[in-house]
This record gives sequence, C-alpha cells and structure tokens, in this order.
Amino acid sequence: MKLSEFKFELPSGLIARYPVENRDESRLMVVHKDSGKIEHKVFKDVIDYFDEGDVMVVNNTKVFPARLYGNKEKTGAQIEVFLLRELNKELHLWDVLVDPARKIRVGNKLYFGDSDLVAEVVDNTTSRGRTIRFLFDGSDEEFYGAIDALGETPLPKHINRAAEPEDRERFQTIYAQHTGAVAAPTAGLHFTPHLLKRLEIKGVDVSPITLHIGLGTFRPVDVEDLTKHKMDSENFKIGPDTTDLVNNALDEKRRVCAVGTTSMRSLESSVSANGRLKANEGWTDKFIFPPFEFKICNAMVTNFHLPESTLLMMACAFGGYDVIKEAYAEAIKEKYRFFSYGDAMLII
Repeated sequence: MKLSEFKFELPSGLIARYPVENRDESRLMVVHKDSGKIEHKVFKDVIDYFDEGDVMVVNNTKVFPARLYGNKEKTGAQIEVFLLRELNKELHLWDVLVDPARKIRVGNKLYFGDSDLVAEVVDNTTSRGRTIRFLFDGSDEEFYGAIDALGETPLPKHINRAAEPEDRERFQTIYAQHTGAVAAPTAGLHFTPHLLKRLEIKGVDVSPITLHIGLGTFRPVDVEDLTKHKMDSENFKIGPDTTDLVNNALDEKRRVCAVGTTSMRSLESSVSANGRLKANEGWTDKFIFPPFEFKICNAMVTNFHLPESTLLMMACAFGGYDVIKEAYAEAIKEKYRFFSYGDAMLII
C-alpha cells in the first residue's frame, strides 16, 4: 500500500490536549471487523466483550521524564535535551536529541539547572541526534533521582502544550512497572484499578509484556512505498507466564486481545513455527501494515491515530483498510478525541 492511502483530514480541535477526568470514562468505539458494524460505548463497557479464559495483553513499560532543559557553557543558550536511551550505565552514556541542534557540537558542555548534573557531547548520530556523557559523581540512585527531578513528562509535540505536574501520573498506565519508555502505551491509559478488578472477577486474564517505546513510534513515514519504510528498533520482553496464558487461550479458541500497538508488535514479533507465542526478549523493528496475517491476536484495543502514522497503518492491517477508514470517518463525525490522551477503539 501507499502512504497517501492513509491521509485524511483531521480537525486540529479533535486532538485531545488533556485526558478525561476518569480514565475509564473516555469513549470507546467498538468495530466488528467482519461485518463493519460500529457501536458507541464508554471504555469501562469493554468488559462486556470478554469472557472467562480470554486474555488481554498489556504493555507495562514505564515512561521516564525524558525531556530536559540545559544551558550551554559560555553562551548560556537554552538547549532541549530529549533522552532516547541509555547506552552505558557505568559511563552514564545516552543517545539524545537536541534542539536547536545547530548550536550543539562535539565537546560542548551542558549544565542543568542548579543541580550537579553536567553533560558533555561526545558524538553526533543524526542531524538532531547526539551521544552525551553525564558527568556525575553520585550513586546510580542519585543520578536517576536527578533526572527524575529535572526532567519533564515527554508529552508528544502534537498535544501542543507544556507538560504540567498532573501529566506525571496521567501520561502513565496504572500498571507501569519497568522504566524505559519515552512515550506511554496510550491504549492502556484507559484502565483503572476498578476495571482491572472487574476483569479479574469475570475470569479475564490481564497479562503483561514490556516494550520500551522510543520516538520511532511518532517518526513520520517519508516514503510513498511503505515497503521501503524502516521502523526504529525497540527493546521488548515476553515472559513465560504471559506465553502460557496466551497459548492456552489460543488452544481453547478464546479471545486474545493486544492492548495497544506496542503489545501487538511484541506479540507478532515472537511467533513460533507452529503459530504459537514464544517467550522472547530482544529488539523488534517489525512494521505492520496491510496486508498482514496476524498469528496471535484476534482483538485489539487502540487509540485514534494521526493521519499517515504507522499506528494507523497497523489498525488498518488488523481491522481491514475499508472498515477502519469508515470507522475513522464516523469518529470525526461524532467528534471522538484523537491521539495520546484521546478515546479508544476496540476492534473485534
């Protein structure tokens, strides 16, 4: 398929700038992929579509405050430093993006607030990318404490506002556990402790995988021929407990639901020769777009995505291009809220 086939007019007012007050009271569009039927619900109604023995796979990655603001030595110019991933724990070596990039060269030092945190630029990676080394004498705990204190919640640019204190909690799933993501797995933002308890009582297994989301999730596709687009690699882990639950559900022809595109990518990156899930950890750069044969999941929860995004492409691959295109037209007509803090879609 072509990039232009995923273009649509999205009114900017439909991009959610703030989350709804109660996580599980965002809207939920239920799309039946075989018939094309659409239902309009509230997210907590998702429980009505699952039964005992079904499995929902969630991504328990935890977002860290990846956006820092430093000042360049001598000139004092403010530089945004966006932490992408830690390359070497002992040396405090990180891959970052800097803005404005033209002001930052190898050898420059950056100072962060009134803290003891100083960074030195040691290499160029891409036009905006740099490798930096934090010069810090304290313990690991003190170092990450400093990052946590100085860093800002890395809200995606399309939300179009500065991060606020409440975003620390709201741009994080309630089951976030393993730190390493620079963006939240947004389909999971709709779950509450009460909803998880109701699912448990009903006998629905909610089981975790971990995929640390990088900025590649938001990187625009800049080639018309989708087969030429390369996804950034992201680190993931699927443990044996989740593997067993998923495979039992598949054997019993139960529902296996990926909560979010990141869960789906992890699961579909770990398929054994006999079409079952295998425990796995490593890196995945799997790019899912139509047509694609899904081996593990037969249901998916996802948010409403931006035009021409790889996330929209995956939703179309799973639900069917024409069905999802129609659902998005309906979402715009009914003023559903789009993007990270927006409403949800269940595709079954």
